[in-house]
Amino acid sequence: MPDDFDQELKDKAALPDRTPRLEIKNLVRRYEGLAVVDDVSLRIMPGQVTCLLGPSGCGKSTTLRMIAGVEMQDSGEIWVDGKLVCDTHFRVPPERREIGLMFQDFALFPHLTVAGNVAFGLRNGTREEKRARVEELLDRVDLLRFIDGYPHQLSGGEQQRVALARALAPRPRIMLMDEPFSGLDNRLRDGIRDQTLSLLKEEDSAVLLVTHEPDEAMRMADEIALMRGGKIVQQGAPYNVYTRPVDQAAVAFFSDANVLHAQVNGALAQTPFGQFLAPGIPDGTYVDIVFRPQHVRLDFDRAGKGPLPTPSDGVPARGVVERARFMGHESLVEFRMDHDGSTLKTTVPNVFLPKPGKAMWLTVRRDRCFVFPSH
Repeated sequence: MPDDFDQELKDKAALPDRTPRLEIKNLVRRYEGLAVVDDVSLRIMPGQVTCLLGPSGCGKSTTLRMIAGVEMQDSGEIWVDGKLVCDTHFRVPPERREIGLMFQDFALFPHLTVAGNVAFGLRNGTREEKRARVEELLDRVDLLRFIDGYPHQLSGGEQQRVALARALAPRPRIMLMDEPFSGLDNRLRDGIRDQTLSLLKEEDSAVLLVTHEPDEAMRMADEIALMRGGKIVQQGAPYNVYTRPVDQAAVAFFSDANVLHAQVNGALAQTPFGQFLAPGIPDGTYVDIVFRPQHVRLDFDRAGKGPLPTPSDGVPARGVVERARFMGHESLVEFRMDHDGSTLKTTVPNVFLPKPGKAMWLTVRRDRCFVFPSH
């Protein structure tokens, strides 16, 4: 790598519109022969928040460590603003990558004041300039009054905001965040996430956020990369990832899911809820028809009869309430279905708590169902 890498980054004041701030190409990391990160590629633009979403152990944090430079990939490349910073031959040291880091463990220095913690990463500038930057950031996170205090005097949420200010102080071009909000209680989490997102957007950083919480990804991300078994299995805007899942596991990762099993005949799958379209799937193929609880419509039993079939909702099937629970903003009602004894979950806005044993008719919205070949 050229020795003037830092200067080259600083000279890129006016970047081409489509030059990614961060680009990783075909990253692979193996442990004892097993690929824990397997051919992962991402592009993140300035001001964009991308969320690497997936279950524990899928390779999210390992990907982050390779980008930060604290772990070396087995193959693949990492680029910042169109400049190669790391492959298997060249490697820019972590401290020269202009990358900020935030982790679940805030890792504040207990012997330093709040000001000292925030100023820790500021290498350039006079004492007065550093102090001004510290005051600016602490004011933006509403902690200026604690500038001369110590971490142990702060709450968990306040410590998290100090960690954010410290990470932003050097004006990093890229911010890597590994489950930074998981240590906070739910009462504080949403507000701090929103404040963090606002600050990161103002700084025009490219952000890669790692989380296993779908709600967090949906709330914060411009783009979600869904990761499983070391690979990115789906990538796109949150709306598209949620409404156009690539497979059954992608549906289930974001919410509860109901599954009907059927066999295709003439591009149709026959079920107790009527026929479902299965275009492009060969006859004889077994399929799973997947739908979320909120997309089930309920109707009352009228002397053993339900509503008439419709093109949008199909054929009604009868079930008996097993349990009903109020969840705060919706009610979860579980049914034991007459046709096969299976359990089907539904959610209803507000309070709806039918008694166990009550018979009802259920229909499924056709435009909210996903048909996947069974595995």
